[in-house]
Amino acid sequence: MVLQRLLKENVTTVQGLQKYLQLDDKHINRLEALVARFPFSIPPYYLSLVDPSDPEDPIRRMSVPDVSEEDPDGSFDTSGEAHNTVGDGVQHKYGTTALVLSTHACAMYCRHCFRKRLVGLEGQETGQRVDKAVTYVREHPEINNVLLSGGDALLNPTQRLRAFLEGLCSITHLDAIRICTRIPVVLPMRIYDDAELLDLLKSSSQKKRLYLITQFNHPRELTPQALQAVSVLEACGITLRNQTVLLRGVNDNAETLGLLLKRLVQAGVLPYYVFQCRPVTGVKNRFQVSFAHGYDIVKQAKRMQSGLGKGFRYVLSHETGKIEILGPSPVQSKWLFKYHQAKSADDDGRLFMTELEPGQCWLTGENVRRP
Repeated sequence: MVLQRLLKENVTTVQGLQKYLQLDDKHINRLEALVARFPFSIPPYYLSLVDPSDPEDPIRRMSVPDVSEEDPDGSFDTSGEAHNTVGDGVQHKYGTTALVLSTHACAMYCRHCFRKRLVGLEGQETGQRVDKAVTYVREHPEINNVLLSGGDALLNPTQRLRAFLEGLCSITHLDAIRICTRIPVVLPMRIYDDAELLDLLKSSSQKKRLYLITQFNHPRELTPQALQAVSVLEACGITLRNQTVLLRGVNDNAETLGLLLKRLVQAGVLPYYVFQCRPVTGVKNRFQVSFAHGYDIVKQAKRMQSGLGKGFRYVLSHETGKIEILGPSPVQSKWLFKYHQAKSADDDGRLFMTELEPGQCWLTGENVRRP
């Protein structure tokens, strides 16, 4: 009941948004047309973090729709998820890992979402039957960990989440379950105000190692409420890791990213990945930064960290695998990359060098092709 009550308060219309922010009248009609295609939903808590007088506020940029999303450039499936789907809401791209899209729903529809194609669409590519997902994992003993994702895994009603966790915890060949969620960032009270959810997480963590993978992208998201959610999750025996997306206008400078990483370590949420933003339609030209700029930001931000804060990798999720961005090579205009995970066994751990164009933000098929 806690979740339903909180979600009823979300702002989901342009008219509702006008009560919180200063919107340009000439853009309101365009926004109305935009959100018919790309809906939005923002918890009042998260909206309270926005500076209403700043149209370029980074929190606003991640949450409030903008007419730049009309840009048709890009793709809706940048990492080949459709080709990796093996059943109802189950993807199996990497041999030891299964990804379960447990729900289409999110507490907030982030404007940089790489699954923008699924926002607000019940049932498309997401798991409607828990038993099918659990059965697939059970029948594939090579799988030693599961990513319970979506949407947002913690937007499942607690009873549905219980069915997933109880089923997965009973599988002996699983070493760990990773719960992928942005709830600690955008709706932390869903966690610390819901005793039933906390009881479920605590009991599940006693049966199987649980990791919670979240996404803080800006230091201002680390509020007292967010830190309270982190604290109660730790008390349940859950290990927390963070995946940051490098976003233009949000954290694309070393000071901001460096401060975020430092505060995450202070909170006990170790940085796990910094992701290159994907070239998604409606996202690409608004949020992407070039490899060269991103590499410089990450390099400088790492200098601000202790050893704990330096442990993350700067990566991109390509259709051929998760590729680490190592940096410029000694050969002019060529860059070094390494497969951190690969769809094909032939690419596992492969180091490669490729030439990049000035300002390039993503790798083409030609870039990753074997010589």
